[in-house]
Amino acid sequence: MADVLVLNAGYEPLHRVSVRHAIHMLVREVAVVEEAVDGRSFGPFPLPRVLRLVRYVTMRWLYKSGGAPACTKLGVKRRDGLCAYCGGPAETVDHILPRSRGGPSTWMNLVAACYECNSHKADRTPAEAGMVLHVTPHVPRADYARAIRHRAARAA
Repeated sequence: MADVLVLNAGYEPLHRVSVRHAIHMLVREVAVVEEAVDGRSFGPFPLPRVLRLVRYVTMRWLYKSGGAPACTKLGVKRRDGLCAYCGGPAETVDHILPRSRGGPSTWMNLVAACYECNSHKADRTPAEAGMVLHVTPHVPRADYARAIRHRAARAA
């Protein structure tokens, strides 16, 4: 069984949890089942596919950086889609200014990369490695994370 999507009390997607964690949430009565797996149950509870929290949870992380979504590896790979150097599949994330030289893990310093390009660039800047950066890093809009979670919830 796949993970269970957890919605806020206002129906905004928050995150995914394991089925075990979802059952604990039902037992503690902090969530209710919005959508269940047909014909399956766990004791007195239907086996959940989607839960909704009973009380609204403020998403403080959304407001910490002026509304910009948190910078994560998955977010960078989804933002860029392909390797920023060769256009191949985005398998990992590369720091434009390497971390060993003080490069931060921010939206403006991270790009998606394939393993081969990331390995070739190593601990150098793109110019030092003789590589051209085909993507211009940018900070996504505040509603970017919500749209990504909504798309992921639909795909599940």
